[in-house]
Amino acid sequence: MIIGGAIILVIAIYLLIKKHEPRMVLFLSGLAMFTLIGDPMAGFYAFSKSMKQYQLFETIVAVISFATVMKATECDKHLITLLSKKLGNSGLILIPATTLITFFVMISMDSASGTAAAVGSVLIPILMSAGVHPATAGAAVVAGTYGGMLNPGNPLNAIVGEIAKTSTVAIVSNHITTVLVAVVIVAGALTASAYLRKEHKAYVPEAGKSMNNPDVHVNIVKALLPIFPLVLLMVTHSHLIPGIKSMEISHTMFIGSIVAAVVTRQNPSHITKTLFHGMGEAFGSVCGLVICAMVFVSGMEVIGMIKVLINAMIANPDVAKVSASVGTLLLSVITGSGNAAIIAFNQSVTIHAAQFGVDPMNMGSMTTLAGGLGRALSPISAAAIVCAGFTNMNPMEFTKRNLPGVVIACIVSTYLLMYR
Repeated sequence: MIIGGAIILVIAIYLLIKKHEPRMVLFLSGLAMFTLIGDPMAGFYAFSKSMKQYQLFETIVAVISFATVMKATECDKHLITLLSKKLGNSGLILIPATTLITFFVMISMDSASGTAAAVGSVLIPILMSAGVHPATAGAAVVAGTYGGMLNPGNPLNAIVGEIAKTSTVAIVSNHITTVLVAVVIVAGALTASAYLRKEHKAYVPEAGKSMNNPDVHVNIVKALLPIFPLVLLMVTHSHLIPGIKSMEISHTMFIGSIVAAVVTRQNPSHITKTLFHGMGEAFGSVCGLVICAMVFVSGMEVIGMIKVLINAMIANPDVAKVSASVGTLLLSVITGSGNAAIIAFNQSVTIHAAQFGVDPMNMGSMTTLAGGLGRALSPISAAAIVCAGFTNMNPMEFTKRNLPGVVIACIVSTYLLMYR
């Protein structure tokens, strides 16, 4: 079954690279794995189970429906025109800035896909209107989805703190420099790739679809509406205002839609129809990809591929330092879930770090960072799929563009945390 699963995995990756319909490839590959164990119907049950990821889907649907409202009210045009007048076609500035903004927004949020959705809905259209290729625009957002490592309240830091017998503040202090170096490397490499590919200014939107219109008289209030939910989200999650509780991403998006209806004075019925039309489009395109990706991962789990990978790393303590980075990264790329790989490795390998002659705090931090980098590289991660919905690109295109930066960042981070 493991050999058969490996063959299916290779075929799936090949088909994704060849830009075949990703939902079809992922679902059928997962179904094939369930068939290997003689229970193809289990694949359909996995599909049903995957459709019940309410929290994730709520975020995706709310963000994309809000983006639909911004498009209908033309608030997005006002924001993009305003920024275009200030920055021009500064793709080489916008690309790394997008990665860093995503990274720092992620610090106050626990969800990579939620951050990608909230930031991507605003910044991806701006990048594309500035001439940045959609694949690079999406990759720029995905490349920053591990900023949560700098949040002492992040559950992953808490796990490492428990293993190392120290506080989460100490954990963050220990790896803050390494994590910042990693994100700068990834952002810089992506920018260099865009320059070499000439994707920082060569993209021209289809006729009639460019939102950058120099003749538009910018209304500052309308221009700020697309980022209103993001600001509201950051303020409530930072607890800067006493008595204000953290808000859900979906709630800020719906509040933003209501504010947009009031500010633009459009027919509330039209805004409502637009909002729910966006929900349907989001579920059919983006959420559909997430569902099929979950079926694919479930297939790998049921035939034992993921367990074999983890056990292989545990059985080789001599290469524990390398497996903490490379092993976790590869596992995250394959499964699309950084958290799953991080938790599995930390709870099975990092707890024995002292036996390998390694500081548990360093190994735990390296594992967490590698998992985040792997998720940023995975074409089946929820964050990549969300950005694919905004750009109409195959998620594999993001992987191609982020690969050099992630590899370099992983090597440098391994040295800083495990060998220095």
